[in-house]
Amino acid sequence: MKKFTEDVLDIIQSIPYGNVMTYGQIAAVAGNLHGARQVSRILHSMSDKYNLPWHRVINAQGKISLKGEYGHLQKRLLEQEGIVFKNHKINLREYRFKFN
Repeated sequence: MKKFTEDVLDIIQSIPYGNVMTYGQIAAVAGNLHGARQVSRILHSMSDKYNLPWHRVINAQGKISLKGEYGHLQKRLLEQEGIVFKNHKINLREYRFKFN
């Protein structure tokens, strides 16, 4: 497994309850400023295997990128963690996890 992939998995697993990170933010922390799509692919292919809290990853606008059933599930899971949506968006200032 490549270091970037390992780092992305570690970062996603560290997002605490009630917080979110963006695809781009995760990519940047993992060392690739332009790796947001790679983060998306890692989530898609490895969430089940590594039991990732995939629902805590959103886009840079504070919105859910997934459509249909999975998008509704993601919103429901985030709301269960206390995250509030306003106009279909999350206030990133309030809920974004600042990874150290």
